Amino acid sequence: QVQLVESGGGLVQAGGSLRLSCAASGRTFSTDAMGWFRQAPGKEREFVAAISWNGGKTVYADSVKGRFTIARDNAKNTAYLQMNSLRTEDTAVYYCAASPFVDTLIARAGRVDWGQGTQVTVSS
Repeated sequence: QVQLVESGGGLVQAGGSLRLSCAASGRTFSTDAMGWFRQAPGKEREFVAAISWNGGKTVYADSVKGRFTIARDNAKNTAYLQMNSLRTEDTAVYYCAASPFVDTLIARAGRVDWGQGTQVTVSS
C-alpha cells in the first residue's frame, strides 16, 4: 500500500502552467504505476495520465495530450504532472493514484491508493 500527498495546485490564468507533485510513502511506490485523475464540480472523476513503475510507459487522456506531461522520480518517491497551456476546462480537483499496473490504475480495478486531492483553478 502507498500513502500519497499532492501539492502544487492553485489559481492560474488560461494559457499558464502548473506542476503538481505527489509525494509517496510505502513499500510499493517504486514498483507501482502512478497516475493522475481529476474531478470537476458535478462531474465524474476522470483519468488524466499514468506512468509505469520505471517510466517506460505513459498514457494520457486525449483532452490533455500534448499539454500535460507525467513523470516520476523513484529516488525521491515522487510523481509529477507538468500542466502547460492550461484551459478553463482543466479546472478540477486533481488526485494522485497508485496501483500495481497502468491498466489497473486506468480502470480503477483492484488496489488503487488515492491522495486527498489538490485544487487547480484556471481563470479566463
